[in-house]
Amino acid sequence: MSDENRGLKQGLTSYGDAGFSLFLRKAFIKGMGYSDDALERPIIGVVDTFSGYNACHANVPDLIEAVKRGVMLAGALPVPFPTISIHESFSHPTSMYLRNLMSMDTEEMIRAQPMDAVVLIGGCDKTVPAQLMGALSANIPAIQLVTGPMLTGSHRGERVGACTDCRRFWGRYRADEIDDQEIAEVNNQLVPGAGTCGVMGTASTMALVTEALGMMLPGGATAPAVSSDRRRIAEATGACAVAMARDDRKPSGIMTQHAFENALTVLLATGGSTNGIVHLAAMAGRAGLSLDLDAFDRIGRKVPVLVDLKPSGQHYMQDLHNAGGLVTILRAIREHLHLDCVTVTGRTLGEEIDAAPASFEQAIVAPVSAPIYPEGGMAVVRGNLAPGGAIVKQSAASPDLMRHRGRAVVFTSVEDMAERVDASDLDVTGDDILVLQNAGPKGAPGMPEAGYMPIPRKLARAGIKDMVRISDARMSGTASGTIVLHVTPEASDGGPLALVRDGDMIELDVAKRSLTLDVAEDELERRRGEIVPRQHAGSDRGHLKLFLDSVLQADQGCDFNFLVPVAVGKVPVTEG
Repeated sequence: MSDENRGLKQGLTSYGDAGFSLFLRKAFIKGMGYSDDALERPIIGVVDTFSGYNACHANVPDLIEAVKRGVMLAGALPVPFPTISIHESFSHPTSMYLRNLMSMDTEEMIRAQPMDAVVLIGGCDKTVPAQLMGALSANIPAIQLVTGPMLTGSHRGERVGACTDCRRFWGRYRADEIDDQEIAEVNNQLVPGAGTCGVMGTASTMALVTEALGMMLPGGATAPAVSSDRRRIAEATGACAVAMARDDRKPSGIMTQHAFENALTVLLATGGSTNGIVHLAAMAGRAGLSLDLDAFDRIGRKVPVLVDLKPSGQHYMQDLHNAGGLVTILRAIREHLHLDCVTVTGRTLGEEIDAAPASFEQAIVAPVSAPIYPEGGMAVVRGNLAPGGAIVKQSAASPDLMRHRGRAVVFTSVEDMAERVDASDLDVTGDDILVLQNAGPKGAPGMPEAGYMPIPRKLARAGIKDMVRISDARMSGTASGTIVLHVTPEASDGGPLALVRDGDMIELDVAKRSLTLDVAEDELERRRGEIVPRQHAGSDRGHLKLFLDSVLQADQGCDFNFLVPVAVGKVPVTEG
């Protein structure tokens, strides 16, 4: 990049006189107290996603200060700026509904403001993919910094943490196994401080796959939010951003086909969130790549789950950090990785693995010879009910339900489910299959995490802990159960899921990767004629109209169609 296109001189406001534009820009930024010496240096933007609604990002102000220190020590000028901040529990109707909007905000603010590189600070679930999608589209040097996982709490001597334990205790409460007093007590302990969920939920998953993708400093995924390690990582991230600006090291040169394969392999080996596959599909789409679900599934046949973290295992992210972090996993699956992929440091993934501290005995990451689960965390199933595919988190499912035939109990929407699932007269048994329709990208809208359907109360009280559940929705990475998600096409986009009726027989066979609706084709054709398109109040304006008009299906990452360039390749390129 030439000196004319660096620092304050780039992207001048259009006044028709470039000299005046720069003069006016310098006049106003000097109102912030900057000297001419500071303003002559490379500028590193720092994305500020702090929000009073977002406990996952409560440490962002501290991280900004550490990043600024690293930038200044490296001789550049840090300039923080705000963007949208999304928290999973404070986003109506769902955080996925806002992810693309945040990506657009991030991209446009990077484009609009002068900066030679940018540090992206995010953490809660959808913020990291949103930032990486925006940064890849803007394509200036960029590096991700996550806020880090929270520490665990303690409830009556038991170690607890968000949010697998949230769901576990709430399930016990619904089943009348614990009372109002205990559920109130545990509520105070599940989130003991700043940071993202401390299990292998979506936030932890996206941190690990981002490091594997090469867009984060080695070791940056696992350090707890409140630790000194997290602040040292932030300082080093600031310094790395300066080096990236100097070398013009852009996301398009890092987020390649092989880098996405590495990320997908880590997703499988960690028992990561099913949300991860949607986000990686969206990120790959911004790079002009399409995600091959069948090839992903074949990699999962070879790469087992090695990480003993909830919900597939028993431990928490701080335990993985103490076990060496991501590099411990990378060493175990080294033969399945593309080691020549370049990272934000300018070195390859293989070089970073070799440069990491020596391995040591630990009990969190299992060897390939004795895995936590014999295959990858996810499987892709297909059939006449999911011609475009669906996802099962097999590592967190019940073994006895992985092959199951049952009668459908259908809910036509999230609202219908909420109204009827606990009704005493609901015709349901533990052998039935719960089906949720119209909870996909367009149907809900926003593809909420409603796929983790509650066990009907009368069954929960009878001791039923799991059932096969099928939907076009998502579920939290912190959830577990025999749950089929992301059924594509969704019901509201003409998918056959919309044709299921109470009493239909459905067969799931994960080993055979099949999902079958046992209804004659002529009957399905008759039902198609009865479908009434779902309407959403307010869909004639604003973001809702943009969303419904533009959102893609789950297998394409639920991005907006106008943000995705024409596909130039597929990932995975190979089959592991």
